Amino acid sequence: MSLALCTTSHTPLMGRAQPAPDVAGRVESAFDRARAFIRDYDPELAVIFGPDHYNGFFYDMMPPFCIGAAAESVGDYGLPKGPLPVDADAARAISREVLASGVDIAVSERMQVDHGFGQPLELLFGAIDAVPLVPVFINCVAEPLGPVRRVRLLGEAVGRAAAATGKRVLVVGSGGLSHDPPVPRLETAPPPVAERLIAGRNPSAEERAVREARVVDAIAAFAAGTSDLMPLNPQWDSDLLAVLASGELERVDDWPNDWFVEQGGHSAHEVRTWIAAYAALAAAGRYEVETSFYEAIPEWIAGFGLTTARTVAA
Repeated sequence: MSLALCTTSHTPLMGRAQPAPDVAGRVESAFDRARAFIRDYDPELAVIFGPDHYNGFFYDMMPPFCIGAAAESVGDYGLPKGPLPVDADAARAISREVLASGVDIAVSERMQVDHGFGQPLELLFGAIDAVPLVPVFINCVAEPLGPVRRVRLLGEAVGRAAAATGKRVLVVGSGGLSHDPPVPRLETAPPPVAERLIAGRNPSAEERAVREARVVDAIAAFAAGTSDLMPLNPQWDSDLLAVLASGELERVDDWPNDWFVEQGGHSAHEVRTWIAAYAALAAAGRYEVETSFYEAIPEWIAGFGLTTARTVAA
């Protein structure tokens, strides 16, 4: 069975900060094309690779990868809160294949996900519960991080299992590209923040609102040029998109973790979700990119990308 793919950046600033009208129009046109691609493919199952921003995964037990057999959205940044329509049988079958392939993963029967999963589901499908899915968490911010090669191998294993379902499976990657938002780091965090990174699950609505307001204010300063956050790197983003489109995914194996940070910012590691998604697609055979959009958007502190691709006949 062939697979299809859609990868997209996400940003909590969508709907809260407005880029120039022509930029917003180009983004919406790109999403229109992606939604049309998805409607044409008509997926029976979506496998979505996404990160977390210390809303569902914490240092009390931080896995490098986790597949959810059940999951719910925490509803951050105004996104819907509640259960996701996880295909538990597919999730468990994919988990078995990944483990059998030699890639260690965690399995969750009560996964919590944030806007890294919820926003693409809303934007691409119209709701977080519109399509049966399997959520695959990839740690992209909580150091130490494993080598990128392991992400590629994870994607390949997930892709083989997805193809074996016999269903039309859409693989989604959510994250990146270059961006350096004010996400705290455990080694430099003051004690109250460190405690939240270790065990900050289920904050009150008031606590969440205060945290989100700080992020919005910090990114507004970045857009205004009054911040010391690392600038976006469109050239790095372009080079990454070219590698993914080429199909030569083994090239990522030698990319050191520090290089991602130096070139694209600490949260540039979210491109691990794109690498995994493309590796999953490649597991089903040769692929071609059908649409590719990119724009550096300071108002959203994002090198914002959106691509679609599908496997092609031999």
